[in-house]
Amino acid sequence: MAALIGAAALVVTAAPAQAAAPRQAPGTEVIPGTGTETPALVSGIREAADGTGSAADAARGHLAGKESRYKIADPRRDLAPAQSVRSGADETVRLQQKHRGVDVLGGQYVVRMEHRGGKRTVTGTSGKYFTGLKVGTQATVSKETAVQRAVTATARQLGGAKLDKGDIAPGKGVRTASAKALTGTSHGLVVLPKGAGLLAHHVTVRGTDPATGEPVQREVYVDAKAGFPLLQYSSIKTFGTPPAKTVAAPKAAGARGSGAKGRAAAADDFPGTTGSGVKYDGNAVPLQLYKDASRNEYTMNDYSRMWGSSKNLISTWDARGVDVSEASGKWPAGIKEFGSPTPAFGKDATEAGAVDAHWAAGKVYDYYKKVHGRDSLDGRGGTINSLVGVTWYGQPYINAFWDGTKMVYGQGDDEYKTLSADLDVVGHEMTHGVVENSANLVYAGQSGALNEGIADYFGNAIDVDATGMAMDDPDSGLLGEDLCRTQTPRQCAIRDLNDGHTTSKNFLGVGFGTDNGGVHLNSTIFSGALWDIREDLGRTLADTIVYKALTSYMTPLDGFTEGRDAVLAAAKDLKVSAKDLNVVKRSFNAHGIVPGWENALGVDSDQLFGKLNTGGTGVGAGGGWWTTSKSNDDGSEPYSVYAGRTDGTGHPKLISPNDGRFHLYPATDGKTVVWVAYGTTSLDILSRPLAGGPIKKLYTSTTDVSGVRVEGGLVTFESMDPFGSRHVGYLKSGDREPTWVDGGKYQLSTALPSLHGAKVAYAKLYPEAGTYKLGTEVLDVKTGKTTLMKQLGEPEGIGQTGVNGSGVYWLVDEVPADQGQMAVRRANPDGTGAADISKETGPDALFPYDLTVSEEAVTVEAALPDTEYRNESLPKLWQFSLDGKAKNRVSCNRGEQSLPAAAGGKQVVWIDGTTGYTDLVTRSRPAGLCG
Repeated sequence: MAALIGAAALVVTAAPAQAAAPRQAPGTEVIPGTGTETPALVSGIREAADGTGSAADAARGHLAGKESRYKIADPRRDLAPAQSVRSGADETVRLQQKHRGVDVLGGQYVVRMEHRGGKRTVTGTSGKYFTGLKVGTQATVSKETAVQRAVTATARQLGGAKLDKGDIAPGKGVRTASAKALTGTSHGLVVLPKGAGLLAHHVTVRGTDPATGEPVQREVYVDAKAGFPLLQYSSIKTFGTPPAKTVAAPKAAGARGSGAKGRAAAADDFPGTTGSGVKYDGNAVPLQLYKDASRNEYTMNDYSRMWGSSKNLISTWDARGVDVSEASGKWPAGIKEFGSPTPAFGKDATEAGAVDAHWAAGKVYDYYKKVHGRDSLDGRGGTINSLVGVTWYGQPYINAFWDGTKMVYGQGDDEYKTLSADLDVVGHEMTHGVVENSANLVYAGQSGALNEGIADYFGNAIDVDATGMAMDDPDSGLLGEDLCRTQTPRQCAIRDLNDGHTTSKNFLGVGFGTDNGGVHLNSTIFSGALWDIREDLGRTLADTIVYKALTSYMTPLDGFTEGRDAVLAAAKDLKVSAKDLNVVKRSFNAHGIVPGWENALGVDSDQLFGKLNTGGTGVGAGGGWWTTSKSNDDGSEPYSVYAGRTDGTGHPKLISPNDGRFHLYPATDGKTVVWVAYGTTSLDILSRPLAGGPIKKLYTSTTDVSGVRVEGGLVTFESMDPFGSRHVGYLKSGDREPTWVDGGKYQLSTALPSLHGAKVAYAKLYPEAGTYKLGTEVLDVKTGKTTLMKQLGEPEGIGQTGVNGSGVYWLVDEVPADQGQMAVRRANPDGTGAADISKETGPDALFPYDLTVSEEAVTVEAALPDTEYRNESLPKLWQFSLDGKAKNRVSCNRGEQSLPAAAGGKQVVWIDGTTGYTDLVTRSRPAGLCG
């Protein structure tokens, strides 16, 4: 599911031949859908609809009456009402696609109508209805198994790259911290719209990231037939760097969560009052307050703005001292609205960021109400809650997020003010609420970049207008520029909508494990085009066009091209002039958002196997052969294992059976391929000779298996049980059960194996003298002798190991409380001579994730120390000589490079995301320094 272009990387990336469209009336525009017979957009029509019933019934009646156009056989059965919004005479109806009664992820179709004098006229439609779905809807994997595998998959993604001292449960032995800190909640079945469809369990995994301490909320989709995690991404919507995360709705807000009911003495007596405060910038501003008799204080509860509609509040809460993990997924216990004995809030409220947050929330509400007629973020007068001053393990938390019900703002530090101190940050986070309650753009891949881009656009528009800044001011596109205490606005800004980013020069193809597939990395490509439109067309017209595109045209899986189509269609719907319409087209063209833009991306590597449509499933190499997992072109089939020659000659051959299971984590020594097959209740380790022959089952496991390696009949792997305990095992030819290098003992943990000849290297966490220690150990399977490598310090974490004929190599973290840098270390086979070929400290220190070795070189997947999301901070491949004296980049490709496998000499094969797909590529020599 990791194709990274098209509709948010979740739907097909190559469209089948389109059916001939029926003839349309003059002026009608029909844009075909991708991978479906249903049009992506129809505009310029005026067709009568039922004006007497509900808007949803009229919308479905229209679709039913135009089957030749829409190819929807039974809209009343397969499209469920999701949302109906009326603005004046305009009605917008959103319909959720069902397949045999099961929701289709991102399957949403929109019908736009005018309703005047009791009559309705359909003016256009848009969205995604997937006509090719045929998958059955009976799960063979239980809900409980799906939850377990979703939690394990998240734990691996969070903590699988290292074995840490944090993986200790005091008094109970070793348990991986990332697993014990997570819980999963099942939301039932959903159909992923890939090809004929994939039936999956939707599981939300929540908890705390053991490495960063930040909250976790990941949406994981586990195949309901084979139990493999097909897709996972974070649903936390943050402002930017440094990264922060968020989760679900408050559970204990009481009357505050449902509005003013019970607070006022009489429903008709307005209970509010006007006070004042001073913002961080020194300006005094009015604040709408409430005199709380029970507290004998004036509290930051604004009744005034929604008193005429829902009577709900805008409230600002004192969350100073609340850890960010307690503000995510639950409502923190004991917090109160900011209060003051007088209506004039003092210095404490200013420094806390409360004045800025409360004032700004009102400003954002006013913008949407006055400019777009929208009553609150949900459009129905919903409560607006802001939590201000959260911390991170008692330290400053420099970020902000929207969690579906509230805004959360981090506490400031010596350089950064609290995150509520810039209006564009508040506008950004509140706009996430607007997006969620309209197009609900999936927060991953391109649709996630649109989500971020639209939040940036409106957040910045509100800020620029409030400050009176000219649109042609060079700093008008800056976001977060007012957050710093000492730096200039341009130095401080987190993003710039005038950065000029284009698809051809700046699009970064990454997997969902990195920035959710590039939601921040690629957002200014789209928001930059929108900002250009605002600069050229003016504030009011541009904002109206973009808002209409968001609320009346866009649907959850829209990517860049669909976003362009939506904005153009909205402009036409608003009857802009031909000249202004050309401005809109020109702005998207200037940022490279045009049909087929993906074809303009280039690479310096040689493709071995294209469009894998898989991610994180492993790459193996050895003996002149490579092996990897691949799905079909649209990602709708289970993963299969293929193998081919590393010199690119010949054709890849299918190794695994087509049995409906997911086959992944393959390894090869040039003679045999070994891999893992996911089943409904267990996992099998399978093998097959490259020369052909039967598939052999080596071992069946009921726990998660990864890290498979093979050489000369010896197979090694890592197992993680549901409690997070990790153990390295090996199988010799003829073994029915594995031998565990640590004896499978709970008080020990071993992980991240590598293999050379009969020697297995691995990371080890073990008790010694009343404490736990970490080290790298080598087992000689022939003799049974183990050798613990000498250390240069006291490790906090050990990363991937590697072993060749001349030494042992591993990643090691010895500096407490650094940002995640690790050294690349080697030692002699007898454990002596430990030395770093890449230091953990200093300007050249790396953030490594993986390591692979040949007899000539050490290749490391790593990112540079960088506080900014950009190409240079993405995982790249660095190759070192065995003594560390030579260091080069394997490839200068733009985008993510992952899962390297040494293929002999200096050649490496890896999965590359530059083109927007996951491609298996290679280079036989390093590319240089890529300066």
